[in-house]
Amino acid sequence: MIRLFLLLSLPLYILDQLSKSWIVQHFRLYETEQEVIPGVFWLHHAANTGVAFGMFNGTQYANYVFTAVSLGALAFIRYMHVKGYFPGALSRTAVALLVSGVFGNLTDRLFRSHDGGHLLDGKLFDGYVVDFLKFDFGFPPFHPWPSFNVADSCVVSAAILLALASFFETPPTAEKKA
Repeated sequence: MIRLFLLLSLPLYILDQLSKSWIVQHFRLYETEQEVIPGVFWLHHAANTGVAFGMFNGTQYANYVFTAVSLGALAFIRYMHVKGYFPGALSRTAVALLVSGVFGNLTDRLFRSHDGGHLLDGKLFDGYVVDFLKFDFGFPPFHPWPSFNVADSCVVSAAILLALASFFETPPTAEKKA
């Protein structure tokens, strides 16, 4: 599992943070937009204090709540790992992706300032998650699809892999009974 974290989680976390830093340096918040694929894909800089698809964005205690949820999720993942609930390659890959995504967005929540940099002045929990990938496929619900980032992609990919693993991997309790 350590190899997966070093080979998958860490590089994806670094890619997430570097891509967000690049966006913050080159795009003004909500002002600058670069069309990459005409009519379909843009890069831009959006601030998200909520969760997926901007839900709960801007609510007063969002960063506190979602930081606690993230830390709880990481603790639960650790517990599940120790108990052997990730027996195969699919579930282990999913966990590596999930950890990368959770840490990527958690880093932003804790340390990203609203002036674009990282917080070094003790204002923890005052940050926002940088979203910058914007797609529009021209039909609902993809018109446009809410902005997201590399960490979000990791979390969604992890959810898909965990769903697949639930069909193809045997949980430890079933193995013991057989």
